[in-house]
Amino acid sequence: RLQKLKEMFISKFGSAPKFYARAPGRVNLIGEHIDYCGYAVLPMAIEQDILIAVEPVQTQVVQLANTNSSYLDFSTSVNNIQINKTKPQWHNYFLCGLKGIQEHFGLNNPTGMNCLLDGTIPPSSGLSSSSALVCCAGLVTLRANGKTLSKVELAEICTKSERYIGTEGGGMDQSISFMAEEGTAKLIEFSPLRASDVRLPSGATFVIANSCVEMNKAATSHYNIRVMECRLATKLLSKSKGLEWKKMLRLHDVQTKLGVSLEEMLTIVEEVLHPEPYSTEEICKCLGISLEELRSQILSQNMQDVSTFKLYQRAKHVYSEAARVLEFKKICSEAPANALQLLGELMKQSHISCREMYECSCPELDRLVDICLQFGAIGSRLTGAGWGGCTVSMVPTDMLNTFLKNVKKAYYQTDGQRLAVENNSLFATKPGRGALVFVEA
Repeated sequence: RLQKLKEMFISKFGSAPKFYARAPGRVNLIGEHIDYCGYAVLPMAIEQDILIAVEPVQTQVVQLANTNSSYLDFSTSVNNIQINKTKPQWHNYFLCGLKGIQEHFGLNNPTGMNCLLDGTIPPSSGLSSSSALVCCAGLVTLRANGKTLSKVELAEICTKSERYIGTEGGGMDQSISFMAEEGTAKLIEFSPLRASDVRLPSGATFVIANSCVEMNKAATSHYNIRVMECRLATKLLSKSKGLEWKKMLRLHDVQTKLGVSLEEMLTIVEEVLHPEPYSTEEICKCLGISLEELRSQILSQNMQDVSTFKLYQRAKHVYSEAARVLEFKKICSEAPANALQLLGELMKQSHISCREMYECSCPELDRLVDICLQFGAIGSRLTGAGWGGCTVSMVPTDMLNTFLKNVKKAYYQTDGQRLAVENNSLFATKPGRGALVFVEA
């Protein structure tokens, strides 16, 4: 693959690349939509990645090209980075990583670059192709400008810089992209950012299946509405408990301030919030503020026209999912005889909560989860933001081949469109390594 990329680079730019950078995609085994609420998640890097061949140049221009001809070439001056939020195209994600590093170091005259990108992560599939691209671009810019940072610093900069495109992500994708190690999943905790190894039990393999429903989270409001619903739930829960609610931003902050367990937080949610959607008027009344204050101080720019919010359901999902992550890690550490069954049960519960409480599934994902369970998966759930994208299933290793054959037949071969992409849509994966740079020998 490197040789092929090098040859394409030479024919495109007329000279050879000086170095390459790669950043992997990821699959989140459990812990969906809780990183931006401050809670730990449990992802692993996958083998699929973004690979960029790079040649630093004397001119102050970045030229971007892609081995996939459906992604158009792009070039821009390094001193005038404009990121288009309205219709995010592939090069905008590269620019996020570039701009993040430039701003971090205050680079006045950054190095220009010729870059050729090759990606094997299916796009808009919930396997984090966009974050891998932001991370890879950050790494490329760092190297081209002769700077160094730790993995943690890189992950934090790339998390912040991906927000230039309008996605209010929480940092899981960027953290696993840099901190992953071969052979182990990671428990990733936030504030401060840290990662610890989670050894997955032997005897099972994780299989990713793409529903073939594309979901581009930066281009949809679903994702950002959920972030806001969690923020509003934080404010109402804080106010009801006499905390300084104006300073509270994440559901994790409420638990920390109250010094209670996740189970107790679930009881508080039951006591304080009601299952019916909250109107903006009711939220204002609960917080004792005007609609004007709500709009200017709490709701982000793209939320001004949303009139109802589901707070009970979102908070319930977040606190129960956060508990499932800790339980998953505990089972992996203690490795009881029935570890696989217990982990499978947690994955199933996670999917039900994503479907019913967070409402981030879709009919195709639900169908795919059912098919995977029917053909022998011990656990199966949506992974990534949802509303399309992929499922992850835990399958007994000795059943893997039959499982793949049956799922292929039941889900992909019944539909012409899915059939066309089935080869990249269903695969087993092992925990892969994190982002790195390698130089031409």
